[in-house]
Amino acid sequence: MNAKTMAKYDARARILKALAHPARLLIVDELSKHGERCVCELTEMIGSDMSTVSRHLALLKGAGLIEDEKRGQMVFYRLRVQCILGFFDCIESVMTCNAKRHQELIA
Repeated sequence: MNAKTMAKYDARARILKALAHPARLLIVDELSKHGERCVCELTEMIGSDMSTVSRHLALLKGAGLIEDEKRGQMVFYRLRVQCILGFFDCIESVMTCNAKRHQELIA
């Protein structure tokens, strides 16, 4: 594999790794439904401390999935790209397919 191809797959892996946590999936899902949220709302929703949520947000931002905007003392986050929702639909399809297969095995 050449360097350009490897770099492409490395970039993809970084994005997938950024999503690979239930709290980060919840953040992305919440931002997709409500447009934007402040850190305090996300912290309350997730049930973790502010520093943990901030680390999750930093990972998502570093992967290019979300962006932030500071307004006074508050920081608001929103999705940077909406296409991530199509990826979530794909995940749901895989989960449904897996559940059907599992059901067939135990029937």
